[in-house]
Amino acid sequence: MSEGLVTASYIGAIILFILTLGGLSHQETARRGNVYGIIGMTLAILATVFGPEVATANSIHIIIITMLVGGSIGIMLARKVAMTQMPELVAILHSLVGLAAVLVGYVNFMGESSLIGVEKTIHEIEIYVGILIGAITFSGSVIAFCKLSGMIGGSPLMLPARHWLNLGLLIAVIYFGYDFVHQGHIDGGNPVLPLIIMTVVALLFGIHMVMAIGGADMPVVVSMLNSYSGWAASATGFMLANDLLIVTGALVGSSGAILSYIMCRAMNRNFIAVIAGGFGTDAAGTGTATGEADQGTVTAIETEEVASLLLDAKEVMIIPGYGMAVAQAQHTVNEITKALRAKKINVRFGIHPVAGRMPGHMNVLLAEAKVPYDIVFEMDEVNDDFPNVDVSIIIGANDIVNPSALDDPNSPIAGMPVLKCWQGATTVVLKRGMATGYAGVQNPLFFKENTRMYFGDAKESLDAVLKAITAG
Repeated sequence: MSEGLVTASYIGAIILFILTLGGLSHQETARRGNVYGIIGMTLAILATVFGPEVATANSIHIIIITMLVGGSIGIMLARKVAMTQMPELVAILHSLVGLAAVLVGYVNFMGESSLIGVEKTIHEIEIYVGILIGAITFSGSVIAFCKLSGMIGGSPLMLPARHWLNLGLLIAVIYFGYDFVHQGHIDGGNPVLPLIIMTVVALLFGIHMVMAIGGADMPVVVSMLNSYSGWAASATGFMLANDLLIVTGALVGSSGAILSYIMCRAMNRNFIAVIAGGFGTDAAGTGTATGEADQGTVTAIETEEVASLLLDAKEVMIIPGYGMAVAQAQHTVNEITKALRAKKINVRFGIHPVAGRMPGHMNVLLAEAKVPYDIVFEMDEVNDDFPNVDVSIIIGANDIVNPSALDDPNSPIAGMPVLKCWQGATTVVLKRGMATGYAGVQNPLFFKENTRMYFGDAKESLDAVLKAITAG
């Protein structure tokens, strides 16, 4: 494949990746966006593998073998991983991008180079920054995977003088960066040592950064690491002088940064505050983060009463949370929705931006169950409608419907925008028990007079409600 054809293919791939981001911004076009991304990535891989640089190296057979191995692993993961495990999968895939950036950086550094003077300095800075971002992304993503999968507790690790520790690590990175470049320009210099030390420092920084984040901030962490992986890929592109990798990494990095900003705004959080520590910590507020305070008694409800409330309603709002994902109840939810709509009952879904464990988690689950897009709304679109809602059904959600975020200035989640379901006539909360949510904050909603607690597994409970509705 000629150089000109490779360039044309890269331009085509870049256009397709931009169309991918545009398609993924709306539910109705998300499938089309994914198709654009698949075509663009296929085009980029073929242009790279059969381009003059790889073809003349006589290593195509090795690349094809490794692609087949990696592709087979990817197919196995895609078939095996449940939707509840998708956040963990995304986190561990981000770690692989970071690890790749580190390995490419070291290989690039150890390879022969004819660059001198300013060009050599620029190239060394590219290598240093690429390894730095990659190492932070790798270790941070591994910790995020462990937190999301339950291997590590969700509570943030708040070390004494942690901010000074972070500042010290940053100063160390800058110092060893200068030493790395300086050692590379003097006879008999040893630039390997400062590069290795920086890599260790960056790995420790990534671990500490994510360990200090907990609870309800984890969706921001996922999008933040997505941004880091993009910048790591872009840095790799600079090291390899690959324009496509530079542009693609910049697209992923910038879109991830924008998504992180949106997530933070949805939680009334400052991005720096998220990095400094998560919800549910003493530093965040003096409210009851442990859920031990006695706030009153709850009113339980049975299947027949839930079905009766739904059948007598005119307006129903369904608010899904991570509990729906765990129970795999989205298909039953769709069947209930169809049954109620057939009886001329208006059913809508209210989605909080940080519901679940990653951005868009609930939207993907509902799309998988074929819930119509036109009845799925974002929080801001339905929050003012709750006074006219007859029944709100909360399926495994906790922190995103917690009124203390608005009523209690001392709450650890004070200021976080939430779905105001308690303003409706009746709220039915589906939960296994009275445990707090992922942020570890008790929810006064459960004790309100117009709230009914429907205890049990969400899938089994909703199956029973569906049977009662269809029988009625």
